[in-house]
Amino acid sequence: MQLILPGEDAPNHRHTPSAIRLIVEGTGGFTTVEGERLPMEHGDLILTPPGLWHEHGHEGQGPVVWLDALDLPFIYALEASFAEVSPLQNADAIPDASQTRFTSAGLVPFDELRTNNDYPMRRYPWKQTRSSLLSLASQVGRKKPVHLAYINPLTSEECLPFLGFSALMLRPGETVRLPKRSSSQVLHIVEGHGEAQVNENDFKWSQSDVLAMPSHSRVTLSNASTAEPAFVFIIDDAPLHRKLKIYMETDW
Repeated sequence: MQLILPGEDAPNHRHTPSAIRLIVEGTGGFTTVEGERLPMEHGDLILTPPGLWHEHGHEGQGPVVWLDALDLPFIYALEASFAEVSPLQNADAIPDASQTRFTSAGLVPFDELRTNNDYPMRRYPWKQTRSSLLSLASQVGRKKPVHLAYINPLTSEECLPFLGFSALMLRPGETVRLPKRSSSQVLHIVEGHGEAQVNENDFKWSQSDVLAMPSHSRVTLSNASTAEPAFVFIIDDAPLHRKLKIYMETDW
């Protein structure tokens, strides 16, 4: 977890590890990536891909808190960790690509059809994700989980090389049994409260909590509310497992 206060900034820097920010609370914060200013709102996913210059700032009131996730252990194991700093970018406060270029599923700017942009979209607004989950819930049966993956809109692949991200909605009173996976997972509660069973361990969770799920865990999530849905953001290292041809998923 990281906290930034009004008027503070983090130096412009870049590094070989991939990183994301999942905004937990507060308003007025922003991240600038390669000159693109990305506003921070509750539940937003913001990418800072490997090798791209980025910085953070805060022009609002009160603290802003976000959850960091990086593939740092893997990069350390490769002995490839590297970072450097540079003067602040001072980017103009113009709308980012999530608001102007990639606003609807199935549609991309025509001039992107022949590009090789590895990271065309760097902010995934929670408002859009939440709305999409609610729409999907109205189309799938109760026996199927309401689960969406974050992807690169140009390639349909995961949006970072080694880390995967998804959003899960639990309907009121619903219990979902996740597949047993070779990849580890970290769950962040965006909204709601409930219970989790991880192997033989039971936990209660509520908004802003973080739960770690070791690889090959048997995970069951239950929404304690019978009136409101719960929303869970999931981080995993499945993309790395797939590239290494070791990914496994079973229904236990």
